[in-house]
This record gives sequence, C-alpha cells and structure tokens, in this order.
Amino acid sequence: MEPSMDVNSVTIAVEGMTCISCVRTIEQQIGKVNGVHHIKVSLEEKSATIIYDPKLQTPKTLQEAIDDMGFDALLHNANPLPVLTNTVFLTVAAPLALPWDHIQSTLLKTKGVTGVKVSPQQRSAVVTIIPSVVSASQIVELVPDLSLDLGTQEKKSAPCEDHSMPQAGEVMLKMKVEGMTCHSCTSTIEGKVGKLQGVQRIKVSLDNQEATIVYQPHLITAEEIKKQIDAVGFPAFIKKQPKYLKLGAIDVERLKNTPVKSPEGSQQKSPSNSSDSTTTFIIEGMHCKSCVSNIESALSTLQYVSSIVVSLENRSAIVKYNASSVTPEMLRKAIEAVSPGQYRVSIASEVESTSSSPSSSSLQKMPLNMVSQPLTQETVININGMTCNSCVQSIEGVISKKPGVKSINVSLANSAGTIEYDPLLTSPETLREAIEDMGFDAALPADMKEPLVVIAQPSLETPLLPSTNEPENVMTPVHNKCYIQVSGMTCASCVANIERNLRREEGIYSVLVALMAGKAEVRYNPAVIQPPMIAEFIRELGFGAKVMENAGEGDGILELVVRGMTCASCVHKIESTLTKHKGIFYCSVALATNKAHIKYDPEIIGPRDIIHTIGSLGFEASLVKKDRSASHLDHKREIKQWRRSFLVSLFFCIPVMGLMIYMMVMDHHLATLHHNQNMSNEAHSSMFLERQILPGLSIMNLLSLLLCLPVQFCGGWYFYIQAYKALRHKTANMDVLIVLATTIAFAYSLVILLVAMYERAQVNPITFFDTPPMLFVFIALGRWLEHIAKGKTSEALAKLISLQATEATIVTLNSENLLLSEEQVDVELVQRGDIIKVIPGGKFPVDGRVIEGHSMVDESLITGEAMPVAKKPGSTVIAGSINQNGSLLIRATHVGADTTLSQIVKLVEEAQTSKAPIQQFADRLSGYFVPFIVLVSIATLLVWIIIGFQNFEIVETYFPGYNRSISRTETIIRFAFQASITVLCIACPCSLGLATPTAVMVGTGVGAQNGILIKGGEPLEMAHKVKVVVFDKTGTITHGTPVVNQVKVLVESNKISRSKILAIVGTAESNSEHPLGTAVTKYCKQELDTETLGTCTDFQVVPGCGISCKVTNIEGLLHKSNLKIEENNIKNASLVQIDAINEQTSTSSSMIIDAQLSNAVHTQQYKVLIGNREWMIRNGLVISSDVDDSMIEHERKGRTAVLVTIDDELCGLIAIADTVKPEAELAVHILKSMGLEVVLMTGDNSKTARSIASQVGITKVFAEVLPSHKVAKVKQLQEEGKRVAMVGDGINDSPALAMANVGIAIGTGTDVAIEAADVVLIRNDLLDVVASIDLSRKTVKRIRINFVFALIYNLVGIPIAAGVFLPIGLVLQPWMGSAAMAASSVSVVLSSLFLKLYRKPTYDNYEMRSRGHTGQRSPSEISVHVGIDDASRNSPRLGLLDRIVNYSRASINSLLSDKRSLNSVVTSEPDKHSLLVGDFREDDDTTL
Repeated sequence: MEPSMDVNSVTIAVEGMTCISCVRTIEQQIGKVNGVHHIKVSLEEKSATIIYDPKLQTPKTLQEAIDDMGFDALLHNANPLPVLTNTVFLTVAAPLALPWDHIQSTLLKTKGVTGVKVSPQQRSAVVTIIPSVVSASQIVELVPDLSLDLGTQEKKSAPCEDHSMPQAGEVMLKMKVEGMTCHSCTSTIEGKVGKLQGVQRIKVSLDNQEATIVYQPHLITAEEIKKQIDAVGFPAFIKKQPKYLKLGAIDVERLKNTPVKSPEGSQQKSPSNSSDSTTTFIIEGMHCKSCVSNIESALSTLQYVSSIVVSLENRSAIVKYNASSVTPEMLRKAIEAVSPGQYRVSIASEVESTSSSPSSSSLQKMPLNMVSQPLTQETVININGMTCNSCVQSIEGVISKKPGVKSINVSLANSAGTIEYDPLLTSPETLREAIEDMGFDAALPADMKEPLVVIAQPSLETPLLPSTNEPENVMTPVHNKCYIQVSGMTCASCVANIERNLRREEGIYSVLVALMAGKAEVRYNPAVIQPPMIAEFIRELGFGAKVMENAGEGDGILELVVRGMTCASCVHKIESTLTKHKGIFYCSVALATNKAHIKYDPEIIGPRDIIHTIGSLGFEASLVKKDRSASHLDHKREIKQWRRSFLVSLFFCIPVMGLMIYMMVMDHHLATLHHNQNMSNEAHSSMFLERQILPGLSIMNLLSLLLCLPVQFCGGWYFYIQAYKALRHKTANMDVLIVLATTIAFAYSLVILLVAMYERAQVNPITFFDTPPMLFVFIALGRWLEHIAKGKTSEALAKLISLQATEATIVTLNSENLLLSEEQVDVELVQRGDIIKVIPGGKFPVDGRVIEGHSMVDESLITGEAMPVAKKPGSTVIAGSINQNGSLLIRATHVGADTTLSQIVKLVEEAQTSKAPIQQFADRLSGYFVPFIVLVSIATLLVWIIIGFQNFEIVETYFPGYNRSISRTETIIRFAFQASITVLCIACPCSLGLATPTAVMVGTGVGAQNGILIKGGEPLEMAHKVKVVVFDKTGTITHGTPVVNQVKVLVESNKISRSKILAIVGTAESNSEHPLGTAVTKYCKQELDTETLGTCTDFQVVPGCGISCKVTNIEGLLHKSNLKIEENNIKNASLVQIDAINEQTSTSSSMIIDAQLSNAVHTQQYKVLIGNREWMIRNGLVISSDVDDSMIEHERKGRTAVLVTIDDELCGLIAIADTVKPEAELAVHILKSMGLEVVLMTGDNSKTARSIASQVGITKVFAEVLPSHKVAKVKQLQEEGKRVAMVGDGINDSPALAMANVGIAIGTGTDVAIEAADVVLIRNDLLDVVASIDLSRKTVKRIRINFVFALIYNLVGIPIAAGVFLPIGLVLQPWMGSAAMAASSVSVVLSSLFLKLYRKPTYDNYEMRSRGHTGQRSPSEISVHVGIDDASRNSPRLGLLDRIVNYSRASINSLLSDKRSLNSVVTSEPDKHSLLVGDFREDDDTTL
C-alpha cells in the first residue's frame, strides 16, 4: 500500500444553522458535489470539515456552494490540509465472476476511493483510498473476487515510510467475561469484537471465562471493547492493565492500512453508492442482546448492505443498503430467515438518501490527523498515611514527574489525589504503585468505572466530529442505584403495581420493592432519569415517595473469622486481593482478632464469593456466628445482681428488725412501769441488750453494728455505684437519697459509738444502725421485681428470631432448568439471585419469588390469617413462612436484614427499646425531695447550734443523753447533729419507695388470680390513661378457626340422604390438611356422632381450587347412624308405653340390622369432587343460577362457599366461616360506656372486616393492614395525643403490641405475641380486657393513696424531727424516728393490701349493666379505612335509580325471607386468604 497526498481537507465555518435538519441538508447537498469524498458538519462547532479532490474543487468553490444554500460560510484558513491516501494492490486468484469495467465502476462509486487502475493482463487492480473514510478490508469485501497483494505492499513499504503516522504499538488486553455457557457464546463474542476497527486478534476461552485481545490503542480503547462485549449480553471486566507488544514490519504496514476507529458504530460498513437507501424495519420476537447480535452479523455479511443498527428497546432495525441491487422486501425476508427463524418483521419506513444521510451519521469517519490528538483520563486515588502538607508536596512533586502525568492535586482533608494522565503512557495502577513505593497506603476506588473522565482535546484545524447516534452507548450505559422510601403500600399487589409501572419508564433497568421496609431499590441510567423523577412517578401511582439520602443502606456488611494468618503480609495479601474485586467497597482485616470487616455491593458480589476468594488465597474464612437469642435485651445480669442484693440485705435485716421491735416493746413496758419515777436511764441499762460489754459499747449497739456492716457495703454496693453516676451527671435520684441517709446514719452512729467508748460513757449512745438494712431490703426487692418483668420482653425476640431458618438448600440449574447440584449453606450466605429449594414442611430461609413448583404456604406468621396461600411460579414468598405440600424452587430477592421477618424483629426491637420507661412519680419527686431534705437537715444543724449558744437551757432540758461530764460546746453540737440526723432518717424515702412497688405487686397478684397477667408497674400505671382500644380481628374478636355454618342439600333426599352426603364429604376431607377441610371433617363427625369414617383413595389436591378422590366403606357408617336413630326412637317409645312387645321389637330390629350389615358386602365406590366454582367448571359441571346466587349470598356475608359433587352430580353446598366470640359485642359496648374509643384493625379484606364490625358494634375499621402498618397506625393515634391499648393474638400483632402504650395479648395466641404484650389474658375472654383496664384504674388510685400516706408522714414528721414543736413539748427522739419510719412503711403496705379485696365483675354483672344498650351496627354506620390512610370508605352514595332497584330488591327479599333457612346471608366478597366471616343470626337485607 503506498501513501500519497492527492486529497485535501478544509474546515469552513458555517453560520445560520439552527437544527439537525440544517446539518443533514448541508451534508446531503455538498456530499453530492463532484470531487467531494467526505463531509462532516457539526452544529455545536458551527463548522463543516470537507475532504475533497483539489483537481475538481477548491476551498473557495466549496464555500460558495454552502453560501448558495442560504447559510453564511466563512473560510478562516484558506490553506487546505493534505489528507493521506493509500494505494491498495489487489490481485485475482480465481476466475472473475464480474467484468473488469463493472469492478472499476463499483469501486469508483464507493466513497473514499479516489482512483482505480485496472490491469486485466496482470489480473490486478491498484486502488487509491482515503483510509479515514474507507479501509482496504472493506474494498475487498465489496469485490469478493479480489484479494490483497501483501508481497507487493511489503516490497514497496520500506522507502515510503510516512512519519506522520503514529507509531503506537499493539496492546494485549485480558478480560474476564461472565455468563458464557457454550461455544456459541465464544464465537458470538469473537465475531463481534473481531470486526471492530483496531482489533487485531481475539481469542475467547470458555473454560477460563476470559478473552485475550490484541488491539491498537490509537484506534480503539479497552473501554470500548468492554462495551462491545457487554452489548452482546456478557458482563466483561478488565483483568490486567493493557501491555504494549513489539511490532514487526508487517504489523507496521497493517497498522497503516487500518483506518482510524470512530467512537460510534462498529459493525457498520461504510462503502455505499449514491443510490443508497435507508429503511426501518419493526422486528417482533427479539428477547436479548444475543438476538440483536445475530441479526446484525447476519445482515452485515450481505454484499449490498452498507450498515445495520438494531435496537432491542425500540424493537427496530435501521438498514442502509444499495437500492439498485436489493429491495426492502428481500431484506425483510432475510431478517426473518435469521436463526432461530422466529422473528416477525414489518417495514416501517423507507428513506431515499445518500451515503451521508443522518441514519448513517454514525458511519462517518473522522480525518486522520484526529489520531494525533492526545487523550486525557482522570483518576482518583485514595491515599492514607499523610500527616501534613509536606507529605502532600512530596507526593505531588514525585508523581508529577512520572511519564504521562499531566497534573496532580492531592487533598490532605479528603485523603485522596486527583491525577490527569495520558492512558497511552501510564495507568491508574502504575500511579497507585508509585505512591505506595513512597511509603503511603494507596488504593483505587472499588466502584471506579474506567475511565472516570475522558477529555478529548481537539486540534484547532480539525474539530472533533460529534456522534449523533451511538447505539452501543444506549445499550450499556452507567448504572446508578438509588433508594426511595415508599409509604402507603398495603399488600403484594401494591408492590407489583410499583415494580410493573416503573420498569416501563425509560432509563430504569430494575426495581425491587420491599413491602415491610417500605423501601424501593431502583437501578437507573443517570443520563436519562434522576431519583426525584422516579419518586414523582411513584407518587403519580398514588403512593407517598421520598428519595433516601443515605443510599449506602444497600451495601452489604460482612464479618468474617479468618484463620491461618501469621503476619502483616497475610493481612495485606487478603486486603489487596479483595479491594481489587469488583463490587467490594472496603475491606479491613485485623490480625489480632482474626476478623475481617467487608463492605460490598450485593448486586455484584455475595458473601459466598468473598469466602471463596479468601479460601483461594490459602486461608480459611467463616462467618461470625450471629447471636440468634437477642441477648442484648436480656436482663439476666441485672436480675441476678438485685436478687443477690435483696437476699444479703434480707438475711441481715430480719435480726435487726427483731432487735428493734424488742427494744420498742421493752421501752414501752418500762415506760409504763416507771412513768412516775425519773429512772429512764437505769431502766434502759437494766435491759439485757443495754448491758455494756466495754464502757460505752452495749450488746445492742455491737449487734446492730455487726449486722449493719455487710448490708451497708455488700447489699448497698449497687446503690453506691448508681448514686455516684447520678451525682457525676449532676442529678439527684432516689439512689442518692438512700445512699445519703444510710451513709450519714451509719457514719454518725459509728462516730458516736467510738466517742462514747473513748469517753467510757455510762449511758449508751443512741445509734441508727437499724436504718440501712431496712431501707436496702425494701428498695432491692422493688428493683429485683422490676428487672424480672423487663427480662420477659427479651423472650419475645428470641421466639421471633427462632422462626428464621438456619440453613438453605441452594441449587444449581443448567440452561434447560435441569437440576445440576444441591448444597446446604448457612442462611447468612444466601445471596440475592440464588435459587433455593424448599421441601414440604420446610421454612423459607429468605424472601423470594417462585420460579418452579406449586404449593400451599402457611403465612399466618406474617398476615395472622389462618388460611394457607397458594403459590405458583411468579408468586412472592416470605422468610419464616412454612411450605406445606409441594417442593418449590425460589429465587432470592431479599436476604439477610432485608427479609420481612428481619424487619418484624427490628420493629419489635425498636418498639421495646424506644419505649422509655415511665419515670416513677417517686423518682420525679425525689429529684426535688433529696436536695430539699439535705438543706432542711443542714438548716436544723445550724439553727440548733445558734440556739444552743444563745439559750443552753433548752438543749439541757430536751437532750435525752445529756451528761454533765461532757462540755457545754460538745453537748450543743451533739444535740444539733442528732436533730439533723433525725430529720434525714425520718425523711428517708422508704415509704415513697414502697408506695408504687407494693401496690404493683398486689395489683399484679390480684390480676393473676383473675386470669390477667400484668408485667410490672408500667402497664398497670399506663392502662388507666388509655383512650383508644384497638382490636385485631382473627383470633381476637373471632375464634380464628373456621366452622361449618350451613350444609345445603341440592338433590332430593330419596336420591341421596343428608347423612350419606356428610359421610362421603367427611371421609373425602379427612385426608386434607387445609383448615377448611379440617372444619368440614370435624362437623361431619359431630353430625354423624362417630370418630371413624370411610376409606378415601386417589386423593388429589389442587391448591386454590379443591380436591378430588374416591370414597368407599361408608355403608357401615350409615347403618351405625341409622341404628342410633332407631334406638333413640325405641327409647322414646318405651317412655310412652312400656311393655314386652316393644322390647321384642327392639331386639328384633337390632337383629335385622345386624343381618343387613353382614350382607352388605358389596361396598359402593363414590367419585367425589369438593371445591369452588372454578374447580367444578374445570371438571365439566354446570352450576345453576340458583346455586350460584346462593354462593354469592354466602360470600357477601363473608363465608366461604364450597360445592360438593358425588358421581358427577352436584349434591351439596357447604358454607364455612370464622365466627365471632359470644362476648365480643358486650366487651365492645362496655369499653365504649367507659368512655373509650374502639377500633378494629385487621389484615383481612375490607368487606369481611365491615361484616365483623357490624356484628360487634365497632364503627371504625382499618382493613388490609400489614404488621408494619399496625405499628404505624398505633404511632399515628399516639401522635394525636391518645394513649393506645392494642389487643391481639398473633405474631403479626407483636410489633404493634410492643409499640402500643399497653399491649394486651390473648392467652391462646402465639408465644411471641404473649411475650411482646404488657398484659396477657390467660382466659380467652374479651371481658378480661375490660377487667384489666378496670384493675389498672383501681391500682393507680391505690398508688396515689399510698403517696398521700407517705407524704403526710414526711410533711408532719420532718418538722417534729427538726425540733419545731419543742416549745410545746413535742420532741422526737431518734429511736422514735425509726419507729415512725417503720410505721409509715407498714401503713403503705397495708393500704396496698386493700387491693386484695378487688373482685372482677362477672358476665352477668356486665350484661345487667348494658341491658338494652347493645346492638349491631348497620354497615352504613361503619367507616372502613383500607391500609393506614384516613380516607375512609363509607357506604357509597347511591343514585336515584340504584336506590329504587335496591328498595324493590329488599321488598322481594322480605317476602321470601320466611322461606329462607335460618343461616342465610348477606354482604362481602371473599379474599383469597381470608377466613370468611359469619354468624348465626339472620340479617335484614334492607341494610344493603
């Protein structure tokens, strides 16, 4: 190939262009001008770059041609630039199919060909081409008979070395390619990438899942190759940085021969002639990128197709072809013939154009000198270890000198460096290593897309030719992820609605909505759409939506234990390997603890992959086992500590109290004996306990001291700790007062005792050693009981967490969905997208979607409704729910902390931890009480010291232990100190501390005797403030189990009797595990009065439809029932007429029956079908309008109507419903009469909920409410300033029970609900709800009376102790203070014990009270709210015509009412999961 310069390029400035239409007009008109080889017009740059033949055109003539079109053309530089042309030598190997002149004219018509010389004798042709417009290979493709003559080129290349060509080498690139399954995938990739300009060689390995590519970096970038592979549908990642290869002479030639790569189309071919046309085809039946690739590769091989662009999104193909050689119809057939031959193709439009038409704008090649413009990329490197600006300067200084680095900016604050570099000379990895070599830790961001920023720097002469159509870029844009908080979702259909509608929006790739978390995870193209717009789309669907700022919430966090690490290099090896992995944001490994902390993107990588990676490095990694017992809420330690404190104090307190009582009794006795003689001291000393062992030390004081010491420092140890913490935070609580009183009493007593011993006093000093033990016993008991109650709450979470499956069976499927392998893994290792097998009876380990199998699933855990739900491919399943009868394969959608069960656990946890304990009134009071008493005590001390020095006679008169041997000053101080201590002691908050716990203890005890378990003082105290009572429906207001309401026989009794139908139905349903089947079997056994039924064979269940089977051996059952009827008749007859004849009749009749029974050997077989309408229709049975009306009537009432056919004849209709508890209506009425608002909240459908509410008299209903929304509803009511009591029974109620001010659980409910509740009703009786609120009111009243006792005692006792009443002779000696303290405590305890007299009102009492006031509500009086919206659905307002129809219907119904059975029914469409409701009373149809 010979390069020469016989073609020029000129750039003309064009003013006056307004739109893309102007650009196309100029390109089309000027492109047709003789001598113009190529034109590219840029609207942004306002310029046109034209490659032309200088022999035929000049810059001036081209400028005038543009001027003539009505635009202003300016020639800034009249000197044109030479454009390199190459000479291609072609030879003919085989005989020619076409004549030489035809070949010459074809080549000359091709854009980019400037000359053709043909030599028929030498069987060769010499073609001059512009390499930036057309390539040698494309010339060869145009004329298949010709081939390149490489020998000639090699010979001629040496002297013609052109230095204007960039001498860049070839680069070898290794890429990891995922998703390849067969050799067809490898050939697709090789075919696609091998055609790209600039790609020299490609080899794809299926086994290693990698591609090795040799390419020319000045023509194509690694990122573009990656995009092309992605476009075929295989994710590709660059494994190793590209390496340059050495070039040989042939390579240099080939490099010159290859034209410049345009950044746009890759698979298109440029050559075309002036009669080119473009047609758009609509293609139906494309499924993936592989289809796109097949169609493009098939059509691009056709000789007369210049280019083809296929769009999967628009289901279209734009084909540019030679109109003189092929028709659109032929192309349409060609596309339809592409394998697998399933495409349906129609022609959308046909546009006549030239080669420069807009549809082929992506084919235009840029001028050659564009290649010499350098590329600049920007990278950010995280740098750790910098301490000051000197580090910054040294990094900037060293790195800026590296080859290829254009600029560097290092930020100390962000610990990062931003570097602009030439990707041909250096790479981010090289730069990172250079920084590490300087002694700093450097890391590339894990989520860095390559390149981060590409800055093209165009030259002044040649503007960058912009791309107007980049199909490849549309196919693989950047994916961003955002999280949106969605409110107002009530069920799975809301989730499906949001997911379905969002996926339709342009720029959104995937949507995943978590119902319980109220969160949507959306992956989108930031170039097309932004998160606020996505939130707006969701709002348009009728939901609340808000963009969540902390998008990192979607990051997975993994804690691993890594074994086998020995030194820091092991740590570095693991960290560096993991951080290089795509999808890992952060990794930190600690050698000391053998733990690794990893943050990753669960979309890209999962915990199993990470463990496998660490394993491949030679280390052993395993999950940190999560504690499944919720021990963080366990109060075991506190319970143990207070129990020990109480027992220690009690052990020493009993003797102290004994001594004190003995002293009080003896004192009183002696005072009575000697009240006329002044011999108090002698009397005291004459008592045994007052005898002195040593001078000044009596037996009483010694014993008191010895008993007080262990209590003060062992029993009171925790009080000291708490008091210290309180004082450190500048607060004074009860602990401070207790510690103050006991410490001062103990210290004072000890000092007084030591002084008395030192003085060898004859009179025993008055000590206060009895105060600490008594105080500590009462307080420790209260604390111990409080922590036991708190500890109960943690068991609820342990129960919830135990519902979670611990292991999952992960399966691997091949392309035909056949099972290849199974593996048991820990549930924490399940990754999003895994396929999991769940066997019958197994728990679902994670939330997911069914991909294969049919089954019934028990979801009562989440919904609280007892009915199993049918699951089929596409259905969503919930972690923790139980698979009942069929194996399922599910694809995991939410794993780990995102599962619904984890969300419920989180809700219960939050409710329990966020509900601040109500600060006890005593604690609040002691906050002011403590400083006040301390001040009073200090004031007493000072005042008495002043009074003593002013008037010593008062002290002398009233000081009980006055001894003349002691000096006057000491006497005054001792008297003042004793008065102040008496104040502290008598004001001790012992009675305040007892006021609440004793009443609570008695209240809870009385509650337990009456079947009401109350957990501690908080719910007792709160229940009396309740203003709203919220009831759950299933299992709370209703029984929660279905029962048969009515059996309607649809055939004459002479054909088949009712008892025979019951026997057959009972036998058939005895094999069913469905709650409805169990209810039917139970009813049949009761009606037939038997425990055994017939034989059932060929039993089949179709979930959501019904059952089919064959029944035999029921004759014995029928004879048995007939015998019982006959015997009953005989007994009745014998009552009327007793004689021997009847006895004979009875024996003979029984004999006859026995004979019949023995003869009934021929057992008949019955073919039985039981199920809904759909099941009957599917089995070819016709349902008459009467039966259908009857079913509709039952379903309106909220019952489930089931049809029975025996031997293909419709025989019966069974109505089944969940019934209302008999006392529910009365309980609701009494609660309302107590001034409380009553609300019904259920997960069931609105019609069923309305029906139940009307039966019990509730007027406000919230239906279709999820567990999380029950919590939200309770919160909403609390925000209105109302105190809420929640009554429930199921796991689904537990978060709401925990959130409510008072949670009340029914004893027959689930353990988790019972643990989460504050009050548990042992009996399944709703009247106990009333009793619990009543008891709470009584208890709180008692607590208030106790506080009055305690406060009056303090208010009276303190002034007396301080000596205010000394002038009138009212003096309180310290031992009297102790007695008064004990008396106050006793009075409080006695007051609490009065609660024992509480009696719970009986059912009869309630009924008497409410007689004549209860009554059902008509549905029109009930406001039903769906979900948690407050937009209630009242009964619709009817138009005049509707009302007339309804009145006439009602009057006809009233005429027919006497013909109807007792169990007829009215209103409400059934829900597929609900147990529908009913009741045995007749409803007046006019309420409709």
